[in-house]
Amino acid sequence: MHRWRPELGLIQETLLITLYARALDARRPSPILGDTLSADLAGNIDYDFGKLKVKPNLVVTTALRARKLDDAVRAYVAAHPGCVVLDLGCGLDTRMSRCDPPPSVDWYDIDFPEVVHLRSACLPGRSHLVGADLTDSDWLTAIPGDRPAMIVAEGLFPFMSGDSFQTMTRALADRFPSGELALNGYTRFAAWAMKYHPTIKALGIEAAQGFDDPREPESWGAGLELVEEQLLTRAPEVAGFPQPLRALTRLTARSTALSRQGARVLRYRF
Repeated sequence: MHRWRPELGLIQETLLITLYARALDARRPSPILGDTLSADLAGNIDYDFGKLKVKPNLVVTTALRARKLDDAVRAYVAAHPGCVVLDLGCGLDTRMSRCDPPPSVDWYDIDFPEVVHLRSACLPGRSHLVGADLTDSDWLTAIPGDRPAMIVAEGLFPFMSGDSFQTMTRALADRFPSGELALNGYTRFAAWAMKYHPTIKALGIEAAQGFDDPREPESWGAGLELVEEQLLTRAPEVAGFPQPLRALTRLTARSTALSRQGARVLRYRF
């Protein structure tokens, strides 16, 4: 069987962290996401995943945030079956396969050109692939702007420097008549602390930014309105976390401030 050897820069290499976390979740006796396609894909990539030091807490939180973001996509597609879906910084995510949208949906997977090249080789599908630097809005001209849009940005925000994420968000909101943006939000402390996480530290990457107040993006000039903040410490799926992580997560769930330092999923309409 052919195995792919990824040739990626440091930022691009982070896609292997989430891929491997989803793969490890799929191999658990009671997975949260159950993404067997990711497990198969990781098995076909020639890479030392062990150096990423992916721990059980990262496995379950990655799987849980992906599940919640998938739910957001499914709900939007059900309400807007002719919409456009944009998966920003898609990496080797199998979200389209998991969500299985109808043919009336135009799905765009967008990432750096070298990531898109790898994706086209080892993860063929029916989505439109766009190779682009997301800090440059020129790539948007390839996306139809006359339909509602569901935009997903998983694990992307901390790795975009300065105000580039806000600038990109304004360009996206200007492009479409209406839509939603769903992302996993990081507080400023969580973004700062990420660079000390063994997995991120192993790649030598420094995370950039976060925001504490879930309503802060409403001030970005993109016409965003907060729809929902999900604190994943309070999700029912925590019952499937391994001990002692389950007990610690339930203890953390008692505090909103502490819960925001962990995984949270935010949805905005525009």
